[in-house]
Amino acid sequence: MERIRTSITLFVLSICILLLIAMPVWAEGVEIKSVRFSAINAGYEVSVDSEITLNPTLEQALEKGVVLYFVTKFSLIDSRWYWLSDEVARGKMRVGLRYYALTRQFLLNYPSQSQSFNTLAEALQALGQLRDFPLVVKSELRTDVDYHASLRIWLDLTRMPKPFQVEALGSSKWDFSSEKLEWQMKLPMPGQPFQIKAH
Repeated sequence: MERIRTSITLFVLSICILLLIAMPVWAEGVEIKSVRFSAINAGYEVSVDSEITLNPTLEQALEKGVVLYFVTKFSLIDSRWYWLSDEVARGKMRVGLRYYALTRQFLLNYPSQSQSFNTLAEALQALGQLRDFPLVVKSELRTDVDYHASLRIWLDLTRMPKPFQVEALGSSKWDFSSEKLEWQMKLPMPGQPFQIKAH
């Protein structure tokens, strides 16, 4: 009888282990999926698709009413002067994510508008889909020149309340950023956007 009990226990443990292995693992952080660079009128625009998954520490901060600011920065550098970091164009967007406990809604604050969502998943999905944000051109851009492009998304800790900034120092839980995506490109013609898939 004892041998049967042991066998049943081992069988149940084996099933539990298999179920745990089969469960999906949700990665935390920011993963850039794709970037589209377009020529429009007399300027250029960038669109970004990314996947953003908060860790428990950031979710708890959000529930306490802390606004999380996410920055997306795109840079274009003339490859001939890359060692001087001669940035010829850039785009930088800061979006605030906050939770209102009273209405149980999540709000995304863009520079020119706001959007509300019923769930965090919906808000993060929208946050990861940045569309047509314009570049500020610093120098003359040419279609026959090779440019070095880079893109990164990160949590802006400088906008956090001071107590959270102190807590964030040296803590990996607050080090929330995508890898820096870099590539070489020529400027696209109108109607022929340049697109890169990160994965």
